[in-house]
Amino acid sequence: MEITRASSTTWPWPDALDALVAAPDYHELLFENEHVRVLDVRIGPGQIVPVHTHRWPSVIQVRSASDFIRRDGEGKLLFDSRKAGPAQNGPSIVWTDSMPPHSVENIGSAEIHLVSVEIKPATA
Repeated sequence: MEITRASSTTWPWPDALDALVAAPDYHELLFENEHVRVLDVRIGPGQIVPVHTHRWPSVIQVRSASDFIRRDGEGKLLFDSRKAGPAQNGPSIVWTDSMPPHSVENIGSAEIHLVSVEIKPATA
């Protein structure tokens, strides 16, 4: 999985682009407190998730995978999973940094199903 970095301490994007606001049909809030936010993410075959952001880095459990394309907020290709080699069979755990505006298109034949645990910064 390709990772895009963005500083979560100087987050320049509006809250309207947050995944739960900008793409609620694909992101379901499972749990949230001052430390973490847990999202259930489901993207069916052929579906395109609207442009959105993920403010905090996360640990993601990949429950099911499919080929996908990620584009930036202007539609420029960032990542094509077909060029990354064969997908891992079975559940896996991956780390991602916070993500600036992007969209995801499931170009495969299976559902993409992720459980994302977003790690919020410690408050002093």
